[in-house]
Amino acid sequence: MRGKGLALLCLVPFTLFYIAFQVAPLVWIAIHSFYSEMYEAWGWGNYSDILTSTFYRQAMRFSLHISFWSSVWGLLIALAGGYSLHQLGGGRLHRFLMSFTNMTSNFAGVPLAFAFVILLGLNGCVTLLMHKYGLMQTFNLYSADGLIVVYSWFQIPLGILLLYPAFDGLKKEWQESAALLGAGRWHYWRHIGLPILSPALLGTFVILLANALGAYATIYALTTGNFNLVPVRIAALVSGDISLDPNMGSALAMLLVLLMVAITLVHQWLLRRSYQYAGRRS
Repeated sequence: MRGKGLALLCLVPFTLFYIAFQVAPLVWIAIHSFYSEMYEAWGWGNYSDILTSTFYRQAMRFSLHISFWSSVWGLLIALAGGYSLHQLGGGRLHRFLMSFTNMTSNFAGVPLAFAFVILLGLNGCVTLLMHKYGLMQTFNLYSADGLIVVYSWFQIPLGILLLYPAFDGLKKEWQESAALLGAGRWHYWRHIGLPILSPALLGTFVILLANALGAYATIYALTTGNFNLVPVRIAALVSGDISLDPNMGSALAMLLVLLMVAITLVHQWLLRRSYQYAGRRS
């Protein structure tokens, strides 16, 4: 009992920190999202204005489009990268690549935007070389496709770090047994490897999607807030660059929260299905 009491006491600072910086801001945002500055009344005015506004719907659509495709590309490349790292086993090269992945997973925000401007901006070195040899004539870093490339960059190392431990669940004996029974590599991954990895893949995809939906520093530094995304719109409403309306920003933030809750519920449902499928296969 004394050990449990000491453990609970040690959790008090974390609990207070969590309430102060996670629960309290969320409660404040949820409450104030129902107060409309325009109508000077409590109600659904902010949500109605957002859902009926072409401008805000466009921000939602762009955010979902860029977040979804950057998460898909990040997951696919991270799957190949995590498997390659796992195949390397221990050794100096493996340790170097893991250290490099940890470093690049934190390379985001203003430094990442500056790096991409130098490389792939309108006058970037790679862009000028590609234009010179006629290899890249239509690519624009400041378009939706360009932002997908930028987002995918910081999604890949995070995906590798999340997926790499999952490959420990694949045993070499399974692949050898499948090969002895006449199954090729494609059949092994289709019927054994990917079903076993599916919970980790789904969980990683949801985390990457949340990471992309909430990204702000990189997109703002790259486009100075001129690209219509939800985090940019929230920041503009809170900072007052165009018009100060934190309650409208709170409503936008709550819509993002509800969107992530819906995605998480779908993820949990798919996760249960994958576990049931894996159980039937075993």
